[in-house]
Order: sequence, then structure tokens, then C-alpha cells
Amino acid sequence: MKKFSMNRKQAIGLALLVLIAVVAVMVLRGGGSGSVQVSTAQVMRGELSQTLFGIGVVEAQRNILVGPTVAGRVAKVYVEQGALVEAGTLLAEMDPVDLNERLTASRQATLRAKSAVAASQAQAQEAESRLATAGANAKRYASLRERGFVSTEAERNKGHEARAAVAALHASQANIGVSGADAARLAAEAAALEKQLANTRLISPVTGVVISRDVEPGSTAVAGQAVLRLAEKDSLWLRVRIDQGRSAGLAIGLPAIIKLRSRPGERFSGKLARIEQLSDAVTEERLVMVAFDQPPADLTLNEMAEVALSLPTRSNALTMPPAALVRQAGQTGVFTVEGGRARFVTVNVGIRTENGVEILDGLAEGTQVVTQKAKPLVDGDRLRVSSDSGARP
Repeated sequence: MKKFSMNRKQAIGLALLVLIAVVAVMVLRGGGSGSVQVSTAQVMRGELSQTLFGIGVVEAQRNILVGPTVAGRVAKVYVEQGALVEAGTLLAEMDPVDLNERLTASRQATLRAKSAVAASQAQAQEAESRLATAGANAKRYASLRERGFVSTEAERNKGHEARAAVAALHASQANIGVSGADAARLAAEAAALEKQLANTRLISPVTGVVISRDVEPGSTAVAGQAVLRLAEKDSLWLRVRIDQGRSAGLAIGLPAIIKLRSRPGERFSGKLARIEQLSDAVTEERLVMVAFDQPPADLTLNEMAEVALSLPTRSNALTMPPAALVRQAGQTGVFTVEGGRARFVTVNVGIRTENGVEILDGLAEGTQVVTQKAKPLVDGDRLRVSSDSGARP
């Protein structure tokens, strides 16, 4: 009898444990009714307006590096960082060393060469005159020789004088060519020295702002080294980084709203001006350039800004609330309500906004999807839909 009584107690205890476990499961599953309380919404068609957000940095579209074309010592710098300069303004000067003296000597040599050309031309004119006289004498002596008034030797002498005059003319004409070439060479050398001397004067090619003085007076600068850096006026824009995962739809001309860190209470309008073809593989971001419609005054380089790009409105899109989207077993989908139970359905989504998510496929219009739940769901859970659920406004 004692052994039978012990088995009976064990059975009763086991039954109580099972009952407690069932009650606990029912409580964890959403209450005594065994269902999970949820809120739902309907999939419906509507408009979606997507906004892309990014962080930008103020940059200059065109940075101008002003420096010498040949190595030399910086003699003077006339402008300070931040100065606004007009095109043609003298910014700095390089030490010309002996360029002025070399240019003076070259110009004098050019003048001498031009004088030599003039002398050669005068000699050529004299030779032409002598040739005319010698030619006339040779003809006259030939005629006299035919009539026997002069000897053959005299005729030959006059012919020799005529031929000598021809040779002298050719020589003087050759001297003109040589003198002219020499004068041209010296003039070219003088012009080159003038350009070298002009290049020692560093002139601003554009109207802009001096953003840095890289070399101070007394320092040596090599050819091509920047002495000053300019940012062209009214060419400031923003280099903005956009998450690659949300960059679909980027297009030139998209309207932008810009908020500068230095002016948190102001908003500036702009537009997408350029999309870089090279993305940042490390941060997985697209790089775009946004231009101001009207750049604010006193805008500084490298200032940070928040940028919002407005994509075109998507009309008649199949949408649902963002809260309905869940990840289940590595898949993106939603829980629908079918016969009072949860059913997980995978979906493909398009654009996402704060108010809605575009459904490309997987759901039909009017489908009821779970947006809020008392606890995580699994496929097949019994659901108790809240009375405030229904179609979205």
C-alpha cells in the first residue's frame, strides 16, 4: 500500500508541474487566451517622397595655385590670407636676379643687329648701282670693240667689272639675310627674357579669395610650387557623402536643403551639381557635389553642413508602414494576418521614407500586416488584433 501511495503522489506532482508549465507558456504567449496582441495596418497605394541625408564639407570648385615657372627666391608677398583679390592683381614678386641686365644687353644686341641689317641693305643698293654702271660699260665697250675703237683686252676688262658687280650684289644680299636672321634671333631672346621677367610677377588669374600663403619672402620656391592658393569667388560648393544603400535615384539637378553648422537656424537652397564616379569603398558612401542657389556671405572653406536631397515623388506606389518590416532567419519580410494567425511573408522593398516603405513584390494591396506586437512573433502564432488597427489615413 505504501508503494502504491508514493506512485500516486508522484503522478499528482507531475500533473501539477505540467499544468504550471502550460499556464506559463500561455502567459508568455500573450495572456490566458493563448494569443499575441498586435496592431496592424493595410497595404495600400499612395505617394512616397524620399529624402536622402548626408554630411557635407564646403569646398571650392576651382582652386588656383599661383607660383613661379622657374626656381627662384620669393622677394615680396603683397596679400594676406583671406584677402579678396581681383583678376590681374599683383600678388607676389620673385627675385629677378640678373634678368633685368640680361634683358638690357639683349635689347642692345638687337639694336646692333638691326643696324647691321640696315648697313647690309645700303651695301646692296650700292652694289645694284655699281652693277648697273658696270653692265652699261660692258655693253658699250662690246659695241666699240665691234667697230674697232677699243681693244679686245679693254672689252674683257669691262666684262670682268660687270661680273664682279654681280658677285658683290649677291654677297650684299646674303649679308642682309644673315643680319636679318641674327636680328630675329636676338629679338626672340629679348622677348623670352621679357616673359621670364614678367613671370617673376605673380598675378592673380581670377577674382577670388587667398586661402593660404605657402611660401614667405626670402624662401626659395621651385618651378611649379605654389606660393599662394586662391579659391575662385562664388565657386564654393559642398562635397557630400551619401550612404550607398540609399543612393538609388541620385540625379543631377535634385533640389537640396542645406544647414550650415555655423548657422543652425537658417536653411539654404541648392541643387545637386555633380555625381562623382568614384565612391568611397571604405565607408561605402557615394560622393556628390551640391551647389548653393545663392551662396551665403562669409562662407568659409571646410565648414561642415547637413544636406537633405529631395528625390522625385513616387506616385501610386504600393506602401506599408516602416514598422511592419522585420528580419526573420536572414530574410526581409512582414507578418501578415491570415485566419487569426501570423504568417511570415518575404518581400522586396524599394524606396524607404520615415512614413512608408515601397513594396515591389510579395504583398497585394489590402493585405493586413503587423506593425506592433506585444512580443516577438513566430510563424503560426495566434493573434489578437487591437481594435484601433485598420487602414492608414
